[in-house]
Amino acid sequence: MARGRSLHTMDAKGRISIPAGLRVELQVEKDRPPFITNLADCPALGLYAHDHWLEIERRLETMSQIQPEVQSFRRLFVSGAVEAPIDAQGRVLIPQHLREHAGLEKEVIIAGVGRRIEIWDKARFDEEIQQTRDRSHEISSVLAEAGV
Repeated sequence: MARGRSLHTMDAKGRISIPAGLRVELQVEKDRPPFITNLADCPALGLYAHDHWLEIERRLETMSQIQPEVQSFRRLFVSGAVEAPIDAQGRVLIPQHLREHAGLEKEVIIAGVGRRIEIWDKARFDEEIQQTRDRSHEISSVLAEAGV
């Protein structure tokens, strides 16, 4: 499980360094690179271990082939996905279309959130965290009802 967050600087070529602890989560099988894609519910990116990504794709294929919402989600999420090999310096290259989706400029937050790693523009991540804090009572109630 990926957890924790750290601040990194994206270089001019669009590469970011993945913290060593998170790289372990992504490189379960060394010869199979992780996948990176745009997230549908927020202006951020998701980085997935290779096998986990294939599992997600399999699940999506079992969903309706004609329901417009499913098709729209698939179009955004799957078509945005690319393999993201980790280089010898522990970096991944983020393609331009994904940088644009997430509004990545220079400072990025890399956050482990369970089975995926999220990549955010620092200012957007700070805003998201503040909004979550502002709604903490409401969120706590929902989680308590779910037994968490």
